[in-house]
Amino acid sequence: MRLARWTSAGAVGEGFVIGDRVVPFPDGLAVADVLAGGLAAAAELHERASVAGGEALAAVRLLAPLVPASIRDFVAFEEHVEGVSASVDGKSEVVPEWYQAPTFYFTNPHTVLGPGETLAPPETQRLDFELEVAAVIGGEGGSNFTAEAAAQAIFGYTIMNDWSARDLQSREMKVRLGPAKGKDFGTSLGPWIVTADELDAFVDDDGFLAIRAEVEVNGDSVGHDLVSNMGWPFPELVAYASRNSRVVAGDVLGSGTTGNGGCLAELWGRRGSLDPAPLQTGDVVLMSVEGIGVLENTIGPAVPAPALPAARVRPRTRERTARSA
Repeated sequence: MRLARWTSAGAVGEGFVIGDRVVPFPDGLAVADVLAGGLAAAAELHERASVAGGEALAAVRLLAPLVPASIRDFVAFEEHVEGVSASVDGKSEVVPEWYQAPTFYFTNPHTVLGPGETLAPPETQRLDFELEVAAVIGGEGGSNFTAEAAAQAIFGYTIMNDWSARDLQSREMKVRLGPAKGKDFGTSLGPWIVTADELDAFVDDDGFLAIRAEVEVNGDSVGHDLVSNMGWPFPELVAYASRNSRVVAGDVLGSGTTGNGGCLAELWGRRGSLDPAPLQTGDVVLMSVEGIGVLENTIGPAVPAPALPAARVRPRTRERTARSA
């Protein structure tokens, strides 16, 4: 099954993609409702929707396939860490702590882009894409999942592009916090959610999702990888996210950037130069993932932000002084 959101004649539709048509969910349900209901209930809805007419997929404009409850983004590909650390941190390494647990950060669910949308980046000299696959949580959610229970909580998968301003990211992370403004201006998701059962045939003997992911810029291939090169399979990412916390329906968990050219910064780090060039206005980034689909976005002009002053050096006094009347 494929779940999608779209606009047509000024209205937002939510439903299934069936063949070359979009068909609204029965009973006026939204993607959020279907995710919360779980896969079994979604299958019953799909049977009911299959007899409806719907509308031609080519006649609508796809939106991001969900409004995420949250977005966690992992860094699960060792090869990516090797290359990008040199570009962002000035030293190529995979620290021992990377191997101990699947680290992630939270990114902004309010700046999500859908297929075909134009990215409005900040002012940056090193704009980058990041090729990822993301798991989408469904059902009741929960806490402290085992990997086996976490697998049952994965409703489906979508393509994710974690846009990055590498110069801003590098500055922020020197403060041992972030990434913040290096990331939160945009995350693309789409073109739809493919239910987990559709990809069962691609799961290898070790439990990893062995699907091919590739990225092009302006029609030129930049990188490709198998998603099974992750250090942890998706159920273990979900289990870790739920540890002493909670995951809920609509949560999005990105795999982290694939290796072998899954982002420009990896190549910059390996080559010691900005080759290929950072993304520019008008560039078209196209990501395709086996079994899921294609996600394309265009880079728009940078959006200047109001200036803020640098930190003031303060005297570190511990008591207030009296103010003159």
